[in-house]
Amino acid sequence: MDLVQLILDAKIPVGRSVASGFTWLQDNFVGFFDAVEYGLRQSIGTLSAVLTTPHPLIIIAVFAALTYLLQRRLLPVAIVVVCALFALNQGYWGLTMQTLTLVLGSCVICMGIGVPLGIYSAHHPRFYRALTPVLDLMQTLPTFVYLIPVLVLFGLGMVPGLVATVIFAMPAAIRLTELGIRSTPTALSEAATAFGATNMQRIFKVELPWAFPQIMAGLNQTIMLSLSMVVIAGLVGAPGLGVPVVRALNSVNAALGFESGAVIVAVAIMLDRMLRVERKA
Repeated sequence: MDLVQLILDAKIPVGRSVASGFTWLQDNFVGFFDAVEYGLRQSIGTLSAVLTTPHPLIIIAVFAALTYLLQRRLLPVAIVVVCALFALNQGYWGLTMQTLTLVLGSCVICMGIGVPLGIYSAHHPRFYRALTPVLDLMQTLPTFVYLIPVLVLFGLGMVPGLVATVIFAMPAAIRLTELGIRSTPTALSEAATAFGATNMQRIFKVELPWAFPQIMAGLNQTIMLSLSMVVIAGLVGAPGLGVPVVRALNSVNAALGFESGAVIVAVAIMLDRMLRVERKA
């Protein structure tokens, strides 16, 4: 018992230290976080206007055309159109577009940061080994834990939901990009070097084309992980399909919950079929 009490008395102040760190950030960098919040809010507002202003059938036609350009097959186009029409039929078109705003915004940030980090990690194994525990922490730490300081720093609305989604989804982009670059055949890299290619030329002309399916898989996983965060975003005031799910939970409304949940599934299927890329033999 004495040993147990000694261990308890020597408690490491993890929570208090983290809270003090975020308090220090809030006190000393409030202008920076306000600027970030404003910039993200404006960007999200612009993207939301692009998706919600046109007629729904125009947006569906754009989705169908984009799917055909990426897949060159009619079956994925039909699936995308049916899923989009289902969201429209259920009366969730506006909320669906707001959810897509959150997903697309988080994907742009995740891929914009994750792909360069993945490329750098593939060429610097020691850096990737040091980065791996951070990535594990980002994916395993309960979302509500880091949502608290995000709320303190950015307030309620779409921005904290976006930041929390980025934290949760970015490791997939980094890991799969690193895997794709690292799996580039050595013979291809050596041949490019032998023909006088610089490091940047080798990356852009050999490694990135080879890793493209893995990078797209990272994008696909980022989208799916972002969609899994829509309910969390709804809890912190972000508009979208998470709002009716939270409302259904608070009112124990099974019909509303399953209805909005089915639309979320339809959106996930739509995005998956639209962006799925497989390496051709």
